[in-house]
Amino acid sequence: MFKKSGRTPLRQPAQQAKQRQTPPIFKSPREIQIMREAGRIVARVHAALKQAIRPGVSTWELDQLALEMLQKYDATSAFLNYPGGNNRKPFPAHICASINEELVHGIPSKHRILHEGDIISIDVGARYRGFIGDSAWSYAVGSISDKAAELMRVTEESLYAGIKQALVGRRVVDISRAVQRHVENHGLHVVREYTGHGVGRQMHEAPQVLNYVANDPDGNVVLTPGLVLAIEPMVQRGTWETHTLKDNWTVTSKDRSLTAHFEHTIAITNNGPEILTLP
Repeated sequence: MFKKSGRTPLRQPAQQAKQRQTPPIFKSPREIQIMREAGRIVARVHAALKQAIRPGVSTWELDQLALEMLQKYDATSAFLNYPGGNNRKPFPAHICASINEELVHGIPSKHRILHEGDIISIDVGARYRGFIGDSAWSYAVGSISDKAAELMRVTEESLYAGIKQALVGRRVVDISRAVQRHVENHGLHVVREYTGHGVGRQMHEAPQVLNYVANDPDGNVVLTPGLVLAIEPMVQRGTWETHTLKDNWTVTSKDRSLTAHFEHTIAITNNGPEILTLP
């Protein structure tokens, strides 16, 4: 995820359009095969976390479960000790666990306990044989409100609307337009300050993948076989604006309204987009 402020978060901030465009890094079939396995590991971690999410569980317990799963498959966390930038401490956990109004970068803690009616976004990044798989998913904790369920449903649908546009010969902006249109047609708000990105040996590679249409040079990048992208709509009920807490990591909606975050890593192929972060 890219951000306009120039900080270095786990979800890379959106870069200003005036900045020089960095060429995308295309992956060979062998490299995509490794990324496919990294993605499967991420999916397995998510499956285990989904089973563990319930009222009374702490986000620290979820983090420890993710660590066990990563170790089981000879992978490491792509998030642990991720550089903070601007003299911030590196990220101290294996996953991001963000609850309700928290959008991204929530730090797991023994003191953060899940309650009935919460929604939690879990972001998992696995490094395997030098390549990264990256996927985030939002989960209900027990029974949730109709508004929370709608937010999750629309955000997930917008992810797949974007993936549907990831066809050879189209452009990154086609993904952005599909996400924005679906979200705003339901009266919700696409976050402007954070967005998707290329992924490979590094967590954040070119191009950035905005979730809205803007004057962005990366939007003109033609989708070509070998390009691997992390597409990740981030949606809020009340506003598109965000706020960073005093821990210098956790990002919330500015008005503290509910948020949701869904993400898959995909490869552009001649046979259509391939989702790499599936079991």
